[in-house]
Amino acid sequence: MKLISFAVPCYNSADYMKKCIDSLLEGGEYVEIIIVDDGSTDDTASIADAYLERYPSIVKVIHKPNGGHGSGINYGLREATGLFFKVIDSDDWLDKEALLSLLGTIRRHVSDEITVDLYITNFVYERSTDNTSYVSSYRKYFPINRVFSWSESKSMHLWHMLLMHAIATRTEILKIAEINLPEHTFYVDNLFSYIPLPYIKNIYYSDIDLYRYYIGRSDQSVTFTNMVNRYDQQIRVTTCMIYAHNYEVISSMDKALQQQMYHFLHSVLANTYFFTTQKNEEERHKKLDNMWKALKDNDPTLYTKLRSLPMMFILTHTPWKLSGFITRHGYKILTRITKLGA
Repeated sequence: MKLISFAVPCYNSADYMKKCIDSLLEGGEYVEIIIVDDGSTDDTASIADAYLERYPSIVKVIHKPNGGHGSGINYGLREATGLFFKVIDSDDWLDKEALLSLLGTIRRHVSDEITVDLYITNFVYERSTDNTSYVSSYRKYFPINRVFSWSESKSMHLWHMLLMHAIATRTEILKIAEINLPEHTFYVDNLFSYIPLPYIKNIYYSDIDLYRYYIGRSDQSVTFTNMVNRYDQQIRVTTCMIYAHNYEVISSMDKALQQQMYHFLHSVLANTYFFTTQKNEEERHKKLDNMWKALKDNDPTLYTKLRSLPMMFILTHTPWKLSGFITRHGYKILTRITKLGA
């Protein structure tokens, strides 16, 4: 049995994808590695095929026209046969000891017939420019090393979410949730993490530093400049999240799960406001206004709820330039802590 299917979307990743894939191979026959060549024009395709030839029982390769990161995840999920599914960006990698620890935990749970829907682990920002790192953990919010439900979770800080790098989700749940991410769109990882939450009942948090998130390339989607310039994609993803579960559906959930859902939306909305308000352009005003207007027309109760969230209440009642100032300084503090800024 394949315990985890790793989807590795690759676009012109020839210079760094080997480190990523080699780290996944440490899982041996317990893992499935799905390399998705997203219309690359460098040697990505030939490198992927070489891994397939050498490790035919572990590696799968998909060659497809370019569709963006979300498209790569969609293709990987369709081919996944592992019990759990995890996305690994092609410039990132996993820690060997942490991976073996997670696989051992999953094996024990399978053997003991213990059902887990979501495994949570820590991830590490690895900043190449100054060789510093920052561990993003969840030990303040979740019980450690035991199965628990949402009712035992605690409120997170605004800047802390269940990011894609931290989770391995039961594959069956992702398919039930009908995950289908938009193409040619960055920042779909938030959508990937958010949509399945209502289907997840049993959770396990292992306090290990598994995922290593590389920071240092100027073309990365998470650089300050790229995120400001791609504000419209932030809005697109945020809009998809808002419409994924309406107010009636969220209000029927367990209170603790409701809290997690609204927290996720709160964090993503604050992030969207930050990158949108960094430039005072009419088109940016218009797209934010249109997002809120469409929600108000479609789901007025959810509109009211989201606008009343603390940071949203402040930002939606603050002049544009002041909103940009507030969020910019908040971002500076966050990047100093996490080393994320690049």
